[in-house]
Amino acid sequence: MLFGAIEAGGTKFVCAVGDENLQVVNRVNFPTTTPEETMKQVYEFFDQYQLNAIGIGSFGPIDVNQKSSTYGYIKNTPKTAWIDYDFVGAIKSRYNIPIGWTTDVNAAALCEATKGAGVGQKSVLYLTVGTGIGGGAVINGKIVEGFGHPEMGHIRVQPHPNDTFQGLCPFHGNCAEGMAAGPTIDARLNKKGYEIDRNHEVWDYLAFYLAQVLHTYTLILRPSVIVLGGGVMKSESLLQKVKTELISQVGNYVDIPPIDQYIQPPSFGDNAGIVGGLILAREHRN
Repeated sequence: MLFGAIEAGGTKFVCAVGDENLQVVNRVNFPTTTPEETMKQVYEFFDQYQLNAIGIGSFGPIDVNQKSSTYGYIKNTPKTAWIDYDFVGAIKSRYNIPIGWTTDVNAAALCEATKGAGVGQKSVLYLTVGTGIGGGAVINGKIVEGFGHPEMGHIRVQPHPNDTFQGLCPFHGNCAEGMAAGPTIDARLNKKGYEIDRNHEVWDYLAFYLAQVLHTYTLILRPSVIVLGGGVMKSESLLQKVKTELISQVGNYVDIPPIDQYIQPPSFGDNAGIVGGLILAREHRN
């Protein structure tokens, strides 16, 4: 039995085929361009296999409401060529097999909850900090979704007392993504993160905002473990600053696990999304 997985990112697509044990048999990646060009490469890869189901984790916003007439669509995305694209419908018309459909961060959360840092835990929060900020949660083995999917990177944050930056988000300005995603470093300093000394105050700003996000979700979801992924969080010094800041912000109001158990890097690194897609496919098989 073989399963397909698609991690559809705003920059690149990753497609993989795996077996029942979630071992990857083959994988490819290619740039995200137009739907016509990109899906042509998706089909060329999957046409080689007899698949039992496909799991898709996509950039968004997407429609995950199965009662909606646009279920399976990518919605109001900055990738203008993909606005109102019927992703699930396109895959379903090519391969008449079960399709699992969620966001790319939800897929990563499912991977870490099932096989990674959150194994054995009741609730797992996954937050990715890179070009944007997004998050997903898995509680008792189920992805958290409702009328739509969470947009965890777009909650409002209070400004750091020394930070005069106004934010980059075209929708909300100074939301978490607008204040703490990777591009905000370049916008503040005209430099990339790897060019900046780890003791520069900009890292204190990012830690302050990210800790606010984690504080909020700590109080709302009370997760057992928080996994922080994405390119920005590969900085060990930033990770430590976030941990310290979160302890300060939570205070003694609620108990949290020991901080190094509570906040962890992803066990699957950059592969969490594609493995999560395979898990999603396996869950939807006939």
